[in-house]
Amino acid sequence: MPRRRRDRAEAPRAPEHQYEDPEHGELVLRGSMTAGTRRQYAETRAGRVREDGYQRAIEYLFERLAVRWTVGGVDYERQRELLGRFRMASAGERSFVLESLRAHVAECFPELQAP
Repeated sequence: MPRRRRDRAEAPRAPEHQYEDPEHGELVLRGSMTAGTRRQYAETRAGRVREDGYQRAIEYLFERLAVRWTVGGVDYERQRELLGRFRMASAGERSFVLESLRAHVAECFPELQAP
Protein backbone atom coordinates (compact mmCIF):
# COMPACT_ATOMS: atom_id res chain seq x y z
CA MET A 1 0.00 0.00 0.00
CA PRO A 2 1.43 3.41 -0.89
CA ARG A 3 2.53 5.49 2.07
CA ARG A 4 -0.15 8.17 1.62
CA ARG A 5 -3.02 5.72 1.80
CA ARG A 6 -1.54 3.94 4.79
CA ASP A 7 -1.00 7.25 6.63
CA ARG A 8 -4.51 8.43 5.78
CA ALA A 9 -6.01 5.13 6.95
CA GLU A 10 -4.15 5.41 10.26
CA ALA A 11 -4.99 9.08 10.80
CA PRO A 12 -7.54 9.76 13.54
CA ARG A 13 -11.02 10.57 12.26
CA ALA A 14 -12.97 13.60 13.34
CA PRO A 15 -15.90 12.84 15.64
CA GLU A 16 -19.26 12.65 13.93
CA HIS A 17 -22.61 13.91 15.21
CA GLN A 18 -26.00 12.64 14.00
CA TYR A 19 -29.11 14.77 13.61
CA GLU A 20 -32.36 13.00 12.81
CA ASP A 21 -35.80 13.99 11.70
CA PRO A 22 -38.45 11.36 10.84
CA GLU A 23 -39.56 13.30 7.78
CA HIS A 24 -36.26 14.72 6.49
CA GLY A 25 -33.81 11.94 7.22
CA GLU A 26 -30.54 11.64 9.06
CA LEU A 27 -27.69 14.12 8.70
CA VAL A 28 -24.19 13.28 9.95
CA LEU A 29 -21.86 16.23 10.51
CA ARG A 30 -18.11 16.28 11.13
CA GLY A 31 -17.10 17.54 14.58
CA SER A 32 -13.90 19.36 13.63
CA MET A 33 -12.73 22.14 11.31
CA THR A 34 -9.27 23.46 10.62
CA ALA A 35 -8.34 27.01 11.55
CA GLY A 36 -8.20 27.91 7.86
CA THR A 37 -11.71 26.60 7.27
CA ARG A 38 -12.99 28.60 10.24
CA ARG A 39 -11.34 31.75 8.88
CA GLN A 40 -12.82 31.19 5.41
CA TYR A 41 -16.26 30.65 6.94
CA ALA A 42 -16.00 33.96 8.80
CA GLU A 43 -15.01 35.69 5.55
CA THR A 44 -17.88 34.04 3.69
CA ARG A 45 -20.31 35.00 6.46
CA ALA A 46 -19.26 38.63 6.08
CA GLY A 47 -20.18 38.64 2.36
CA ARG A 48 -20.79 41.88 0.48
CA VAL A 49 -24.53 41.47 0.18
CA ARG A 50 -26.10 40.35 3.44
CA GLU A 51 -28.51 37.75 2.02
CA ASP A 52 -25.91 36.41 -0.40
CA GLY A 53 -23.33 36.08 2.39
CA TYR A 54 -25.87 34.31 4.58
CA GLN A 55 -26.79 31.74 1.90
CA ARG A 56 -23.14 31.16 1.00
CA ALA A 57 -22.28 30.66 4.66
CA ILE A 58 -24.92 27.95 5.03
CA GLU A 59 -23.74 26.16 1.90
CA TYR A 60 -20.10 26.54 2.94
CA LEU A 61 -20.73 24.95 6.34
CA PHE A 62 -22.78 22.17 4.80
CA GLU A 63 -20.06 21.46 2.25
CA ARG A 64 -17.31 21.37 4.90
CA LEU A 65 -19.17 19.52 7.65
CA ALA A 66 -21.60 17.08 5.99
CA VAL A 67 -20.38 13.49 6.04
CA ARG A 68 -23.60 11.71 5.12
CA TRP A 69 -27.24 12.55 4.57
CA THR A 70 -29.84 9.81 4.31
CA VAL A 71 -33.09 11.02 2.76
CA GLY A 72 -35.91 8.66 1.82
CA GLY A 73 -33.69 5.63 2.33
CA VAL A 74 -31.00 6.94 -0.05
CA ASP A 75 -27.51 7.64 1.34
CA TYR A 76 -25.57 10.60 0.00
CA GLU A 77 -21.91 10.43 1.04
CA ARG A 78 -19.75 11.90 -1.69
CA GLN A 79 -19.23 15.63 -1.44
CA ARG A 80 -20.59 16.32 -4.91
CA GLU A 81 -23.70 14.22 -4.20
CA LEU A 82 -24.26 15.89 -0.82
CA LEU A 83 -24.00 19.38 -2.24
CA GLY A 84 -26.24 18.51 -5.20
CA ARG A 85 -28.86 17.02 -2.87
CA PHE A 86 -28.70 20.07 -0.62
CA ARG A 87 -29.20 22.42 -3.57
CA MET A 88 -32.35 20.57 -4.66
CA ALA A 89 -33.72 20.14 -1.11
CA SER A 90 -37.28 21.09 -0.30
CA ALA A 91 -38.01 23.97 2.07
CA GLY A 92 -38.59 21.49 4.91
CA GLU A 93 -35.32 19.68 4.23
CA ARG A 94 -33.41 22.96 4.09
CA SER A 95 -34.98 23.98 7.39
CA PHE A 96 -33.88 20.67 8.95
CA VAL A 97 -30.33 21.13 7.63
CA LEU A 98 -30.18 24.73 8.87
CA GLU A 99 -31.45 23.78 12.34
CA SER A 100 -28.93 20.93 12.47
CA LEU A 101 -26.07 23.22 11.41
CA ARG A 102 -27.05 25.82 14.01
CA ALA A 103 -27.15 23.24 16.81
CA HIS A 104 -23.89 21.70 15.62
CA VAL A 105 -22.03 25.01 15.41
CA ALA A 106 -23.29 26.03 18.87
CA GLU A 107 -22.12 22.72 20.35
CA CYS A 108 -18.84 22.11 18.51
CA PHE A 109 -17.70 25.57 17.40
CA PRO A 110 -19.04 28.09 19.94
CA GLU A 111 -16.58 30.76 18.76
CA LEU A 112 -18.25 30.85 15.31
CA GLN A 113 -21.40 32.78 14.50
CA ALA A 114 -24.04 30.27 13.41
CA PRO A 115 -25.97 31.01 10.21
